[in-house]
Amino acid sequence: MGNYSEAINTLREIVQRYDNIVFFGGAGVSTESGIPDFRSVDGLYHQQYDYPPETILSHTFYRRNTGEFYRFYRNKMLFTDAKPNAAHKKLAELEQAGKLRAVITQNIDGLHQAAGSKTVLELHGSVLRNYCESCGQFHDVSYILETEGVPKCQKCGGPVKPDVVLYEEGLDQKTINAAVRYIHEADVLIIGGTSLAVYPAAGLIDYFKGDQLVVINKAPTPRDAHADLLIQAPIGEVFSQL
Repeated sequence: MGNYSEAINTLREIVQRYDNIVFFGGAGVSTESGIPDFRSVDGLYHQQYDYPPETILSHTFYRRNTGEFYRFYRNKMLFTDAKPNAAHKKLAELEQAGKLRAVITQNIDGLHQAAGSKTVLELHGSVLRNYCESCGQFHDVSYILETEGVPKCQKCGGPVKPDVVLYEEGLDQKTINAAVRYIHEADVLIIGGTSLAVYPAAGLIDYFKGDQLVVINKAPTPRDAHADLLIQAPIGEVFSQL
């Protein structure tokens, strides 16, 4: 346990010393808010769906089988009761204190903003935004939950699509460019709650040239060997001690 508390102390010192910190996070940041990582396959998929989640959440499947996409999406991707946890809250505090420049997230749940973070780059979009594919009209997440089958635009009747990057779809170039800039200019990069398995998002880490690379994740990641500080623990638990 000594090593763990030493690591927490080191993290505290890093946060105190630097004021150009960037956070890069993934599903593990939200699991402590009760949002499951859909890659950790549970028996439910096999019972209720004929396809693995990666297939259902692909652009091709969305186009061919939109109704089935929405059945899975409403059941498995929307957690409107979830509340920000210690990690989300601490990151918002660090931003307000002038320490943290940006949160770059692979999550689509909007919990960083709910916690008060202002500069949040959502690499994979957000379930809170949905747009008509015909006229561009905005629809919030409650509209998706209230409708059945394929949601139709309230304005023109066109199909409504979540502002979420599906498999086979490209990431938003402006978001990518901003993420690259923040990471490249950062003195400290904290990677948290991500296995760094999803590309192109994981490749953004290559742009970091700063002083301290911190990795906080329960499972091993490909960057562990390069980390100046490695903490193998849940991120919310770690951040609650800062």
